[in-house]
Amino acid sequence: MSQQRLNNTILESLPVEVIKPAYDRSEVTTGIVHLGIGAFHRAHQAWYTENRIAAGETDWGIVGASLRSAGVRDQLVPQDGLYSVVEKSNAGTKVQIVGAVSDVLVGPESPQQLLELLAQENVRIVSLTITEKGYCHDPASGDLNPQHPDVIHDLANPQNPKSALGYIVGALALRKERGLPGFTVLSCDNLPSNGKLLGKVLGQYAEKVDSELAVWIANNTTTPATMVDRIVPATTDADRAELEDLLGCRDEAAVMAEPFAQWVVEDNFLRGRPEWDKAGATFVDDVEVYELIKLRLLNGSHSILAYSGYLAGCETVADVMAVPAFNKLALHFMRSEATTSIDVPAQFDIAAYQAELIERFENRALRHRTWQIAMDGSQKIPQRWLGTLRHQLDNDGPIEIVAFALANWIRYVSAVDEKGETIEVSDPLAAELKALSDQYKPQGSEALASAFLGYSPVFGDDLRNSERLQAALSGWLEKLEGEGTLACVQKYFTA
Repeated sequence: MSQQRLNNTILESLPVEVIKPAYDRSEVTTGIVHLGIGAFHRAHQAWYTENRIAAGETDWGIVGASLRSAGVRDQLVPQDGLYSVVEKSNAGTKVQIVGAVSDVLVGPESPQQLLELLAQENVRIVSLTITEKGYCHDPASGDLNPQHPDVIHDLANPQNPKSALGYIVGALALRKERGLPGFTVLSCDNLPSNGKLLGKVLGQYAEKVDSELAVWIANNTTTPATMVDRIVPATTDADRAELEDLLGCRDEAAVMAEPFAQWVVEDNFLRGRPEWDKAGATFVDDVEVYELIKLRLLNGSHSILAYSGYLAGCETVADVMAVPAFNKLALHFMRSEATTSIDVPAQFDIAAYQAELIERFENRALRHRTWQIAMDGSQKIPQRWLGTLRHQLDNDGPIEIVAFALANWIRYVSAVDEKGETIEVSDPLAAELKALSDQYKPQGSEALASAFLGYSPVFGDDLRNSERLQAALSGWLEKLEGEGTLACVQKYFTA
């Protein structure tokens, strides 16, 4: 391994084919603080922002913050915030060095430092990629979960918060106290109506802190909705080693990505924004229909491929798509169940979008692991599948594939695969879901289906009453138990 890390001093010595920042990084000032500076943000919002800084918008530099661990800080800070975005496709590889991030703070190490940063007047946008569970909400209702451990902690310890909500409300309280304006809070997570959800839980949290502060926050913040899309698999040691051979130095913060990127943003910013539209983003008045298309087609089919593909022994999405029956399953789900649940705008070419998704899933250069996509299913499923399911039930439409998907998820969260091997289930409700499976699986598929549909943290209180869904789900659980996932896909979804 090279002893030399990527940093400012060696930028000019990098290979000529590598795209590098051509601006003076010392002239860039901070306008954005990003909470949850993981791989997706670095390959998406920071990548879009890099384009605008390079075009002269140097007052929109980013300081990142990690709210849990020091891992990303330890990757980025020794590299002066520089990192590579490595675009991989079946056609080849392209490398760009991004310089938009100047620093990374670690919340647990110094909560006051992060609060003070967020309270600085030059910070006009606070953006978030904290995953579904970071909103401390009940996914079924969309309300703040007052029993969430981080909410309980932050209300009792406002100077030492753990949650994004605690930091944002704490910083806004400082701004109010100091006579400073608020900021735009920009959710970039895969949640339907993410702006409305964020505004709702922020308001509910602030109300618990101080009702007068809650009113001030409502009048001094905006929470635009966004739809984000780019496949960003976890970077492996092999990826870093391959990049090191190309760069001649070590990049511990590199991110892998597909060439495709999409960002649809509600144009509702309190104190300005970068001209992200000139970097390829789309500003609209209403993001919702674009969210639905993406969540129900891309994310919905991605999760189907993840759970069923994992159980069928496929390590990556491309591996799953190489099985013809799975390929047909994904397209059939998009056409018959997901698309028919959405009022698609007339100007949007949905057939081309479906074909593009299939091509993206088939990208062999991106080793996007099924296990990674399967993480946090209890938080994702309400957004990715249940809207489609409810629409089809209400309109007597097809539900076979989404019921098949749910059956695979139930088998997955039992934490035992089809060979009897243990599955490492990464989910905030993993213990409860396994206990539910352990209790009801011995009683048969009908009892298991009924128990899960009655589990309100995921399914709410309505789906347990659908006899049609109950029958479809228990039927698939029985088939999967008797025949296995791969055999079921090949037998029932090849027409």
